[in-house]
Amino acid sequence: MQTKRRLSLSAHDFRPAYVVWELTLKCDQPCTHCGSRAGDARADELTTEEALSVVSQLAAMRTDEVVLIGGEAYLHPGVLDIVKSLSQSGILPTMTTGGRGVTEDLAHDLAAAGLATVSVSIDGLEHVHDTMRAARGSFTSATRALSHFRSAGVRISSNTNLNRFNQHDLEGLYEHLKEQGIRAWQVQLTTPLGRAADRPEMILQPYDLLDLLPRIAALKKRAFEDGILLMPGNNLGYFGPEEALLRSLTIDGRDHFSGCQAGRYVLGIESNGAVKGCPSLQTAHYVGGTLRDASLNAIWAETKELGFARDRTVDSLWGFCRTCDFATTCMGGCTFTAHAFFGRPGNNPYCHYRARTMKKANLRERLVLRQAAEGNPFDHALFDLVTEPWDSTEPKPPAARERLLKIRKKP
Repeated sequence: MQTKRRLSLSAHDFRPAYVVWELTLKCDQPCTHCGSRAGDARADELTTEEALSVVSQLAAMRTDEVVLIGGEAYLHPGVLDIVKSLSQSGILPTMTTGGRGVTEDLAHDLAAAGLATVSVSIDGLEHVHDTMRAARGSFTSATRALSHFRSAGVRISSNTNLNRFNQHDLEGLYEHLKEQGIRAWQVQLTTPLGRAADRPEMILQPYDLLDLLPRIAALKKRAFEDGILLMPGNNLGYFGPEEALLRSLTIDGRDHFSGCQAGRYVLGIESNGAVKGCPSLQTAHYVGGTLRDASLNAIWAETKELGFARDRTVDSLWGFCRTCDFATTCMGGCTFTAHAFFGRPGNNPYCHYRARTMKKANLRERLVLRQAAEGNPFDHALFDLVTEPWDSTEPKPPAARERLLKIRKKP
């Protein structure tokens, strides 16, 4: 995940400064790449009263910002009360949404409750977006949601998952989003979590980054000129020539990726109160406890599932990452991304520096599905990593691609 603003962090003052909170798993779109496989609410989701007690705990732990997600956060019956409570507690309330059910009234109600910023997920131009969201009209409703929130006085931004199906829409999508008046745009890579794990043909190959990263960097330069902050998610980039440009908040910045922030300054809460260090981490491996059984402070401070990134060393890395020139700084990149491919962190194939290094040796890496995912929220498949000559012919995509291209009819 990527913060939308600069947070007040200091070295080793570990706290949940940036929290992504799944209020409900209930959703109104069956997106083909959804990591949580959202659709129906969990049977044991927190009540509004329980959620308000979580707000108090977040305030006590000096949380700066909470991003409300789902499913669709606006489908939780207490969403307005939760937004209001966050705001009154001095925590910046924001939201990430697909926008399908956002009406003008809902946008104004959320603004009145204190919602400061909203990021509407748009994953391509109309045909591509509607296909990925498996819902006709989704592109139109998402675009309309941006308009409703802008009219309500909420700062609008957008976010996009990049993959082999939508990568060619990148520049056109930027133009569309600019026309809507967005102030920020986050781009990240689709990782084989949840439903995306069922569609390996959607996933980018590591060598695709050699084309994609320079294009994103060029758009970031344009975005600075247009008054838009384009930022990469934490699984995109890593120490290519454009690293400082991609990571920085200003055009002359010198920022760079500094390791996984899960359980250091980032926290994820699932709708049943399960707590993990990042909202995208695999539930089966990284949940440290639930808020019905323990306090947030105890889960944060005492569980190894939340503390794994605080004490990570190079000795926990393997494969290319273990011997990389940037190992001590990067520490294997994004944890959930590496785990989604190999069932453990510490070796991340989605790395620009790595792809460039391989190409210099006239080689490339290719991910090949070995074991399918089980079908649970935030689950993952397993992949083999094949190293082959740069000019190898890529195998023909499987027939499963037709499943992605077929839009399920939705009302």
